[in-house]
Amino acid sequence: MEIGIFIIPATLAVLLLELIAGAHRGIYSRNDYATLILCIAVTRVVTRPLFAVAIALLLSSCFPADRGALAAFPVLPSFLLILFACEFSFYWVHRWAHEAKGKPGRDWLWKLHRTHHAGKYMNVLVTLRIHPLWTLFVPTTWILGAAVYFGQELAATLTILTIYGWNLITHAHFRWDDAIRRSRRFGRLFRAIETVLVSPGIHHTHHGYGRDGASFRNYAVTFSFLDRIFGTLHIPEGRPANYGLPGPTPPWFEEVFFPVFGWTRGRRAAKDRQPGI
Repeated sequence: MEIGIFIIPATLAVLLLELIAGAHRGIYSRNDYATLILCIAVTRVVTRPLFAVAIALLLSSCFPADRGALAAFPVLPSFLLILFACEFSFYWVHRWAHEAKGKPGRDWLWKLHRTHHAGKYMNVLVTLRIHPLWTLFVPTTWILGAAVYFGQELAATLTILTIYGWNLITHAHFRWDDAIRRSRRFGRLFRAIETVLVSPGIHHTHHGYGRDGASFRNYAVTFSFLDRIFGTLHIPEGRPANYGLPGPTPPWFEEVFFPVFGWTRGRRAAKDRQPGI
């Protein structure tokens, strides 16, 4: 199934609504434009197809006789299992990426993910502001590739549509959930739902700093109960005071082409801070 026929129109529809609402007016620098365009182009044209081919070749060489072996399994339970596996594994890699910030030997994982957080705005285009190599380190890519290879293409497609669709909802500029959260009639129920499913407010908080910003919280994409179980859930009162990351945004060539550029920046800074050096 060609998922682009669903994903592209949905993305463009949300983008159009945001443009009509003025959510993109005057928020981008030249650096932002370059980063967004290159992230989309390099990921879609180069890295994602290469990773797909590489995963297919790896699986076919390791399990040559097992292609389609799970095709007889029912779609619904397969979909639920694949979705949970993707969500659970992504939670931990996502969390490790944030916790790796500034850590010697691990900071590279944060720098691959930093591209997604560096934009000082929150809208549907942030879903596309992804470092071209990030996909390789996200378990979702490998799980979905394996699901397709072993015969669960429909379940994998449903998983992609669910995760991407939820990302559109939680990254979009619109914060319809704030009014519901403050409602006397529905607020308590909605907050209970937020302990199970990620709302726009929960994910906006993850992309913010300052008041109601908590980039070291809310790592789940769809199932906020994972954050609740592992002690990282923060339900906000409103929008974070600031979006993005404190300080200047790295240049586009570092945001898109790390580790070719920017590999030594953090190491030099850490060395400069050491006394006597």
